Amino acid sequence: MPKRPLALIVMAHGAGAGMRHPFMQRISEELARNQVATLRYNFPFIENGKKRPDVPAVAMATVKSAIDFASEQYPDIPQFAGGKSFGGRMTSQCLAKEVYESIKGIMFLGFPLHLAGKPSTERANHLQQVAVPMLFLQGTRDPLSEIHLIEQVCTGLQTATLIKFEQADHSFRVSKRDLLPALAQHIVQWIKIVLSQF
Repeated sequence: MPKRPLALIVMAHGAGAGMRHPFMQRISEELARNQVATLRYNFPFIENGKKRPDVPAVAMATVKSAIDFASEQYPDIPQFAGGKSFGGRMTSQCLAKEVYESIKGIMFLGFPLHLAGKPSTERANHLQQVAVPMLFLQGTRDPLSEIHLIEQVCTGLQTATLIKFEQADHSFRVSKRDLLPALAQHIVQWIKIVLSQF
């Protein structure tokens, strides 16, 4: 939580690691340097020491609880939601079913569009029901989201913004380059644009 936050992101982790994973920690620190607060949380499977992700109903109930908590604790800070991979997708599925007045937009750190080696766009069908702006940050070498397919998905969504990271994989790795400062800067720029519309 920076001193004078521009916004707060309710941010979920991916299927492979919890909220204290170095990626989640670092992106939160980079965002804080840019005056954006984060509220991270764990899904129950991580809390219970299990490797298999929760079923969507449980995951979405957890997203709802985190959003409700953020709204109660920080009512005066503009709020966004989203997360890494599985966490981002569960957030958008939650917001596709229910409108949360507090949430101004969703950001995806690598939307998991399909299983590796099984290209499909079915996982994106629910995005048509999401009413708020969406930011997709995607690596062009992400095996869980073939770039031409995510481009196709975003073209079909009126409120979607796609930022591509050349040669990056699902974890936003490109050789020894550190992409996290750039990820944070793109998120902050997008947040400013969204907030300027209110």
